[in-house]
Amino acid sequence: MTPEFSRPERLDAIGAGEREVRIAATEAERAALAARFGVLSVARLDAVLAVKREAAGIAVRGRVTGAVVQACSVTGVPLDATIDEPVALLFVERLDDQEEVELDEGALDTVEIEGGAVDLGEAAAETMALALDPFLRSPDAEAVLREAGVIPEDEHRPFSPLQGLQSLLEKR
Repeated sequence: MTPEFSRPERLDAIGAGEREVRIAATEAERAALAARFGVLSVARLDAVLAVKREAAGIAVRGRVTGAVVQACSVTGVPLDATIDEPVALLFVERLDDQEEVELDEGALDTVEIEGGAVDLGEAAAETMALALDPFLRSPDAEAVLREAGVIPEDEHRPFSPLQGLQSLLEKR
């Protein structure tokens, strides 16, 4: 299945020299991405990426920017959110079934190549999705929660079977 925002870069067209690629989602692609990621709308999704062949695979570095309208997780009120995320990916021919490896700060996230291309549009879409706040709240969300009887975490005192023990010991 082809992703909603697909911008494939053929492997045979990627050389050792760095090449800048600029991509932007169309209105139809943004509407499809909004449905896929459960947001009210995607007003803009752009990426400026540097693509380069390296010994380990195809390195993609750059930035994804965008504008999204999400619903408040409490009230449902539409809220504007902006996306401005760095991208650092390494597309490789095959991911081995290795155990997890701790990566240093400069390491690239690794993605397996599918077919004869790397999909920069899908990489940008996934970067946008990961940047979204899954529990975005409007300024009045706390008041609505209080009104509904929800106690904020910092005021919550979990029940403990031993909570009255201190006062009993003090009475002795």
